[in-house]
Amino acid sequence: MKLLIMLRDAFYEANPQFIEDARQLGEVKILYTDHGIGKEELKKEVEDVDIIIVAVVKIDSEVIEAAPNLKYIIKYGAGYDNIDVDYAYEKGILVTNAPGVNAQSAADLAFGLMLSAARNIPKKDREIKSGHWELSMGNEIYQKKLGIIGFGTIAKAIAKRAIGFDMETIVYTNYPDQATAETLHIRFVDKEELFKTADYLIIATSLNEKNRHFINSETLSLMKETAYIINISRGPLVNEIDLVKALEEKKIKGAALDVFEVEPPINDLPGRKEIVATPHIGGATFESIKRVGDLSISNIKKFVNKEELDYVVVPKLRT
Repeated sequence: MKLLIMLRDAFYEANPQFIEDARQLGEVKILYTDHGIGKEELKKEVEDVDIIIVAVVKIDSEVIEAAPNLKYIIKYGAGYDNIDVDYAYEKGILVTNAPGVNAQSAADLAFGLMLSAARNIPKKDREIKSGHWELSMGNEIYQKKLGIIGFGTIAKAIAKRAIGFDMETIVYTNYPDQATAETLHIRFVDKEELFKTADYLIIATSLNEKNRHFINSETLSLMKETAYIINISRGPLVNEIDLVKALEEKKIKGAALDVFEVEPPINDLPGRKEIVATPHIGGATFESIKRVGDLSISNIKKFVNKEELDYVVVPKLRT
């Protein structure tokens, strides 16, 4: 059995045990892909593999078609929008992911980004390292209104953390869970109230065909001029052209982005003074990577033994 592993570069060093465990189960080929990989090169790499373990590299129908032996795709994380699940299903290829496994890491980052944006922490760090000492004013998050888009495991972890900051938390979701809402002291609202009243707006929902560019000129125009947007989900949820225009026209105060429409970004958005930017590190903690790795190895063993897999992705074809 041949395994092709394509993780974020830092993951290999962070969890070497995963590679050792994988090598006990089959022949392993490792690709470093943080700086991108061409489609034709990728198609050659998958020609003889049985299992693909992938983080963010796009596995579309062309790649799947180029892999005649492929039987199983493991998403090394939760969001599987980089995998053509429908086409994999048509070809009889199983797909699994790791929902909720990196939720605590992503929720931590959401608050780190929110605090960084509100208090200008990255800017002040750069200034003081360059010998420049200057006071500048920031904003509190204490007792402010936190809006969350989505109510999955990550969103719930964010809402739980917000309690400690005595924030009023409102949530926009297609899947309200009233019992959990009461436990986390949150209130479900419609789209208009979310955008009009949130001081900090965190995007914590999965990407699909219906919500691409959910953050756009229309929704941005509803927001407070003092508001911040934090995106820890997927870049295409935000129309970056509209976001830049909103920042230039001071329709919102700033944004903190861990994800971008194209990664690495090809525009100047990360360099803007109103932006705090990180390179898609939501799940990049030692603890999270170990949990995902352990789940992946467990599923490979189950696959080999023809046992039921955990977290099989249900494609849209079957919903």
